[in-house]
Amino acid sequence: MKFAISILLTVISTVILIGEEKDSVPPVPTPTEANVAYGPHPENVLDFWKAEGDGPRPLHVYIHGGGWRAGSKKVAPGYLDRYLEAGVSCASVEYRLTPDNPLPAPVHDAARAIQFIRTKAAEWNIDPEQIVLTGGSAGACTSMWLLMHDDLADPESEDPVLRESTRVSAGAVWAGQTSIDPKQIVPWIGPNGIEHPMIANAVGEKSIETALENYDQHQALYREFSSFNHVSEGDPPLYMRYKVDMELPSRDAGHGIHHPVFGVKMKEKCDELGVDCHLLVPGTDYQSEFKTEAEFLLDFLGVANGD
Repeated sequence: MKFAISILLTVISTVILIGEEKDSVPPVPTPTEANVAYGPHPENVLDFWKAEGDGPRPLHVYIHGGGWRAGSKKVAPGYLDRYLEAGVSCASVEYRLTPDNPLPAPVHDAARAIQFIRTKAAEWNIDPEQIVLTGGSAGACTSMWLLMHDDLADPESEDPVLRESTRVSAGAVWAGQTSIDPKQIVPWIGPNGIEHPMIANAVGEKSIETALENYDQHQALYREFSSFNHVSEGDPPLYMRYKVDMELPSRDAGHGIHHPVFGVKMKEKCDELGVDCHLLVPGTDYQSEFKTEAEFLLDFLGVANGD
């Protein structure tokens, strides 16, 4: 009997503790503007959170990961708090997914979201010269492409959104792919680096075998959407963080698609061209004074202390 009571009390205590831990996590703030359409497709929607502060506010844009195959603009509890408390407005972008919508769809959707946001600068009290990006995995891949790519603005477009700039001020990402080109990835990381379905699905293929069979057909897309190929002098600052180890060749698809060598190759090229680039890989020689993306971006924006 005493034993049964003891077990019951333990269960009750555990439930209470779990409830306390759950209650201690702040909920995601309600967006100031939710599910705002930025383009013609049902997936072209974004959420916007307006920060308080004097004058137009900097904007932090989150681009979700998921291999361009999955994921959503939903953000984790607590993720936005540090930015909003520092007076930085936030947006989170939804986009079309592969393989049904292969490249350029997911990346050009994100580019259009940046252009759309600029059309809302006055209404949403945004400083269009202080837009920064974050994202993980495929979201990092897209963010780095936007950071390094030439401006997509078309001043002659009949669509006022497409007349706006796609250029941003800085990026801070984690576990990102700086190349999606199988012919570039394998020498860097090994054959497991291309086994993740992200690589095949990016160009509308169901498997890496068919993607390689049709490589000549897809080569231009693979090269175009590899941010490594677009780095040039004068590009904005970049911060990259990776968690997995440096073992080569990569052990499996999951290890390969998030391998730190993606970051190493990007940093080497940025250093060569004089682009400000920070790389953090814990347990290696690649260290940074900034331990998180938020630390880097808030410092870059000059609001690290809530200024």
